[in-house]
Amino acid sequence: MGIDMGLHHSPFSTKAPLRAIHRQRGAVLMLFAVLLLLILGFMGLAIDSSRMFNRKVELQAVADFAAMEAAQKLVGTPAGIDEAVAAAAAATSVQKYQYGNSSNTWSDAAIKFAVSPTSGWLDVSVARDAPGNIKYAKVETADLAADSGAVATTFMKVLSPDLLSKNVSASAVAGRTMVNFTPLAICAMSATAAASRPPSGELVEYGFRRGVAYDLMQLNSSGTSPANFVINPIDAGGSPAGAGNTAPDVVGPFVCAGSMPAVGGVGGQLSVSQPFPLASLYEHLNSRFGQYAGGACDFRSAPPDTNIKSFVYNASSSWMKSVPGGQGAQSLVDAGRLQTVADPQPHPAGNTAAMYGQMWAYARPVPFSAFTPGVPEPGTGYTPFAPSAWPALYAPGSPEPKGTYPLSTPYMYGMPQHQAPPVAYGRPLRHRRVLNVPLVACPVAGSNADVLAIGRFFMTVPATSTSIYAEFAGIASGQALWGTVELYK
Repeated sequence: MGIDMGLHHSPFSTKAPLRAIHRQRGAVLMLFAVLLLLILGFMGLAIDSSRMFNRKVELQAVADFAAMEAAQKLVGTPAGIDEAVAAAAAATSVQKYQYGNSSNTWSDAAIKFAVSPTSGWLDVSVARDAPGNIKYAKVETADLAADSGAVATTFMKVLSPDLLSKNVSASAVAGRTMVNFTPLAICAMSATAAASRPPSGELVEYGFRRGVAYDLMQLNSSGTSPANFVINPIDAGGSPAGAGNTAPDVVGPFVCAGSMPAVGGVGGQLSVSQPFPLASLYEHLNSRFGQYAGGACDFRSAPPDTNIKSFVYNASSSWMKSVPGGQGAQSLVDAGRLQTVADPQPHPAGNTAAMYGQMWAYARPVPFSAFTPGVPEPGTGYTPFAPSAWPALYAPGSPEPKGTYPLSTPYMYGMPQHQAPPVAYGRPLRHRRVLNVPLVACPVAGSNADVLAIGRFFMTVPATSTSIYAEFAGIASGQALWGTVELYK
C-alpha cells in the first residue's frame, strides 16, 4: 500500500492566517487614522476653547475694572454720572486684550446705571436726568467695539464655515452697599446751596452757618414746631416706609455705626417717618463719646472719637470772652420758622453775645468768596475768617474768642484743656463726633423726603433724650459719604 506524502492537502497551510493578518493590519490603520483625526479635532477644539477662555478672562478684567472705577464716581448728581462714564472709558482704554496686543475702543452704550444691583438698568442720558438714588454701574463688553470679543478659530472652522470666529463677552456690576450718614434727617433751613450773608460776605450753606451750634431737634424751615425724621434704612429710597423699619431697635445699630445701606442720596428721596425717636436712641449717638454702659452699641462696630472732651458752654475750658448762655444758639420763632437767633438777616436787635451759645469748637466761619460752585471743598477746608473778624459777623451781641483761641480749633488742638482721649475701647476714630445728616426739603408730605444735601454736624456734648447740640461744619462731599465699592457678578 502506497503512502501519499503531498502537502497540498495539509490542514496546517499558512496562507489563510497571512491573509487574516493583512486584513487586521488594514483595519487597524483605518481605525488609527480615524482616531488620529478625532484626537487632532479634540486638540483643535481645546486650543480654540482655550483662546476663547483667555479672551473671556481678559474681557472680565476690563469689565471689572471699568465698573469699579465708574461706581467710585456715583455721588447722586448729574456730574457724578458723567464722571462715572469718563472713569469707565479711561479704565477700559488702559486694559488691553489679545495677550496685551490690542486696545479697547470705548462706547457709552457699554455702561448702564441703577439703584439696585440686579435690575432697572438705565442708559447714560436717563441716569443723568435722575441720578439721586443711583449707586450701581454695570459694564458689558459686548457693547464695546465688535472686534474686542471676536476670536478667530483655527480648527472649529473645519467643522463649519459658520465657526470662522466666535464672540465672547463679559459683564460686571459694581456699587456701594453703605453710605456714611446717620438715619437722622432734619430740615434744610434754606433751599439755596450757598449764599453770601450781608454785609460780611460770610458763607451760608442751606441756611446754616459754620461754627454755630444748633439743637438738631429744634429746627423747622416751614413751621414753628420741631420737624425731624428717622430714615428707613431697609427699603429703597423713595419707597413707602416699611412697617417697623423705622423702629428704634431696627434703626439703632445704624445710629451706632453712623452708616447705613445705600438706600438714597443727594438729589433723590429717602423713606422717612417722624419724629426721630431720640429718647430711645440718644445713647446710641453717645457711643462717639466712649459711652457704652447702657449696652446700646458695641465699640468694635461703633468706636469712640479720638477726642471725647465735652465742650460744655459754662465750663472753664470755654474759649469765649463772654460766657455763653446755652450750649447752642438760642431758639427763635420768626417769620413762621423755628430757627435760632443766629439765623435771621439782619440779626434781631435785642441779641446779646450770650444768646449765640458756645461757638467755634470744631468749625470756623468762612467767606463766601472761598466757595466755587461745582468744586468740592478742599480736604484741608476753606481758609476761614481771622478770629479778629468774627465779632462783626454776629453784631449786635458780637461774641468773640479769647486771645488764647487755638490756631486750629479746640477739637483739633492738642492741649489738655481741649482734649480727652477715650479709655480702653479698641481703636478710636478721628472725627467720629461729626454726624453726616441729610438735609431735606420741608415740609415733608407722607413718607418720601427730598434730599438737598448732607450736612456735617459736630456733637459738642453728648446727646440727651431731648436734644442733640451740634455745630455746623459744612456740607459733606459725595466721595466722603459713600462706603467701599464692591463687585457683584
